[in-house]
Amino acid sequence: MKKLVAYFSATGTTKKLAKNLANVANADLFEIQPTSAYTKKDLDWTNEHSRSSIEMSNPNSRPTIQYKVGNLNEYDIIYLGYPIWWYVAPTIVNTFLEEHNWTNKTIIPFATSGGSDIGDVNKYLGKSCKGAKLHKGKLFSPNTSLEDLKLWIKNNN
Repeated sequence: MKKLVAYFSATGTTKKLAKNLANVANADLFEIQPTSAYTKKDLDWTNEHSRSSIEMSNPNSRPTIQYKVGNLNEYDIIYLGYPIWWYVAPTIVNTFLEEHNWTNKTIIPFATSGGSDIGDVNKYLGKSCKGAKLHKGKLFSPNTSLEDLKLWIKNNN
């Protein structure tokens, strides 16, 4: 089974975890990159007019992404990583999901957070990845050990 770790990381926190996960899972790595990178000002959740606040207040928001996975058909298992924003995945993750065909794929979400739990994230992601087998998501600290990641992989395959 071929594996892919696809992730979105606005500040680098989720990126660190995704790289470690790809390493222990023997998976390829794909970064979900917005067409326009998020700035610190964009990410100011205390400002209702910041880019992230505007996107997250509209569940139909779909920020554009730079690249699609060109060879998604080669992968069986996709570990999908993102930070938790407003108790859900950032809407750019939905953009990524909606731009690919997930039929007969297994998606295993993982997330990082500064204080929120993973919430009902799959309720919102499931609508965007029709045809996939969507596992329950797991929240990780960005400093999760490689051993803990290995154990999680073992329990999700």
